[in-house]
Amino acid sequence: MNETAIQHDLLRAAVERMPADKLSSVRQAALSQFAASGFPTLRHEDWRYTSLTPAVERSNAWLLDADSGEQQQRVDTLLPAIDAHWITIANGVATDIPPQLSELGVTVSRLAETAHDASLDTGAAMSSFNAALLRDGLKVAVGSNVQIEKPVGFLITGDTGPQVQLSQVRIIVEVGAHSHIRLIENYPHAESPNGFTNTVLQLRLAAEARADYLRLQDCHPEHIQIGRLIASLDRESTLHYLGLDFGGGLVRNDVEVDIAGVGADVSLHGLYLAGGRRHIDNHTRVDHRVGPATSTEEFRGIVNGRARCVFNGKAVVHAGADGTDAHQANHNLLLSSQAEVDTKPELEIYADDVKCSHGATVGQLDESALFYLRSRGLDREQATRMLTSAFAASILSQLPIETAREAVAALLLERLEHLTAGELS
Repeated sequence: MNETAIQHDLLRAAVERMPADKLSSVRQAALSQFAASGFPTLRHEDWRYTSLTPAVERSNAWLLDADSGEQQQRVDTLLPAIDAHWITIANGVATDIPPQLSELGVTVSRLAETAHDASLDTGAAMSSFNAALLRDGLKVAVGSNVQIEKPVGFLITGDTGPQVQLSQVRIIVEVGAHSHIRLIENYPHAESPNGFTNTVLQLRLAAEARADYLRLQDCHPEHIQIGRLIASLDRESTLHYLGLDFGGGLVRNDVEVDIAGVGADVSLHGLYLAGGRRHIDNHTRVDHRVGPATSTEEFRGIVNGRARCVFNGKAVVHAGADGTDAHQANHNLLLSSQAEVDTKPELEIYADDVKCSHGATVGQLDESALFYLRSRGLDREQATRMLTSAFAASILSQLPIETAREAVAALLLERLEHLTAGELS
């Protein structure tokens, strides 16, 4: 079992070189916490299918180079064709904050100037690693009774040069009572093959607040992307989430939702495409602490080549959360005999009056459907693309931000064309 360890002396030196600001005490505490845990390994149950050895090796290479990580990304060429209030985050630092947000009832502040120790979650190993090396971060506070029609987007980029890059991104979003915000977390297809981005986004919804959330990841095929969404929902609040993974070489997404208020409604959807030797791992956990409340999950994957994908979805119904309605599903298409999917939907129920279900499927395309389409004049690649598009369409129908539909649909069709041709490597 090859599990490289982080060089803690270099990590400590990197933390000590950070500027003295409001994050200083956070970094030191997180460093101590991470020193006790280190990177997760295959011996950890939640990481048994996903080795972070490449991420550790890339981190050590970055730590060895004291001058790494300062080249500026050409962000002007990367803005997606989606109308939004875009906040650019390059190498973990916001470089462009639209001033009109304050006029809409949204306050954006930098954590290096305003952070409080208790506000940053460092509970998981990758979150403490994130906080230890955090150059800066953002807090987005939405006031009460605020309705923002245009999405607020985070365009997350890194360096384009040949050097190894390591970016720590931290965003805290707090949505006030009776408010509605649309969020986009976007990772464009940058050209650097040496990137490693570790993102933590904390989302807190007050009573009767709503967040529509789109995460779109289309990184370089050798990029390493680790992400964690931590969401807390108060009474009658709503979270509608869709995660799309079209790129990346090693990708791990953790989505953790805590339902703390009666009547909360959570909808989690995801679609992942993987070819070549890519590895994509989605872990979700929804804690129903009170009832009645509702959670629905459906993730779908299309896998080709020698790629490997993982899904582990867990819904926990705590004692006293009567009236819980929780459902989850994971469906996968394998386009080659060497593709692999490991799926594990789970339910833990400690209450009696609940309605819960889970299920998973892993299979290949229906040969009779392929034969029918080919008998109508399509070649096998065209027929495969048509069937995979139909398979993905049910997830795309859950897109939470309507103004992003055209751009997302076009990107999906482009990526499916490469995937079904065996070119998405």
